[in-house]
Amino acid sequence: MDKISVVINTLNEEKNLPRALASIKGFADEVVVVDMKSDDNTTQIATKFGAKVFEHPRAGYVEPARNYAISKTSGNWILILDADEELSADLKAEIARVIKSKEADYFRIPRKNFIFGKWIKHSRWWPDYNIRLFKQGCVSWSEVIHSVPMTTGIGKDFDDKEDLAIVHHHYETVEQYLDRLNRYTSEHAKNLVKEGYKFDWVDLIHKPSAEFLSRYFQGGGYRDGIHGLALSLLQSFSELTLYLKVWQLSGFTKSNPHIKDVVDELKNAESEVHYWEADTLLHEIGGLKHRIKRKLKIS
Repeated sequence: MDKISVVINTLNEEKNLPRALASIKGFADEVVVVDMKSDDNTTQIATKFGAKVFEHPRAGYVEPARNYAISKTSGNWILILDADEELSADLKAEIARVIKSKEADYFRIPRKNFIFGKWIKHSRWWPDYNIRLFKQGCVSWSEVIHSVPMTTGIGKDFDDKEDLAIVHHHYETVEQYLDRLNRYTSEHAKNLVKEGYKFDWVDLIHKPSAEFLSRYFQGGGYRDGIHGLALSLLQSFSELTLYLKVWQLSGFTKSNPHIKDVVDELKNAESEVHYWEADTLLHEIGGLKHRIKRKLKIS
């Protein structure tokens, strides 16, 4: 008989954990919580719920503790859940169905990201697929931050429907966003340098600009209103911070780009803005005209 083990990694999650645990009550056969030395009541909450609680050395991100947590499970199916996430009734029913169907060995599940109090439906935040459900032994993580897990067997995606998505209560405040940005970019910068990347001042212009354009225009961030604009700018700032930290790791290498070269790069970035601006307006206005004509024709 299939047994589902839910794995939750935690660090000071007394605020979020009760909601996550409540959403899997009566659904999980086993709950394994691996805590990274919390300073609050996280472990007490997990223990009271009946979870198996283990400790792992603190790290600035979850990957180092994820495989350890999985190793503590006894179920033949593993579901990964973050402390700031929860499962809906429909999603739990679908998980039970696909496990019974034996149609795949691992599954990617979409996530509904609530950021600054709103579900972000565009800006490359949806459907935000993540491998979260898998047979024991079919998925493992490296210790690299935000790394793609290694898989074996057949994989499949859940439909990108709202009722089949993990609800993710993501960034609640700008301060929280900036705190994680600072921690994550430090790790990403180390990894870039380790992989052999050499700092290039051009990336201080190109990378943030490309990130903003891909989220706000190409990713439809403008459809998320002020949230989409704010998040596109914040993600752009994250890229700037990342490459500044790479520069820092290189010892603040002295580079004196000529003003003409800087202006040329800014012009290239400006050209990209104009391209996406025109392309987006064409689609939006064109679509609006089509809808008006269709409505008039129907009337």
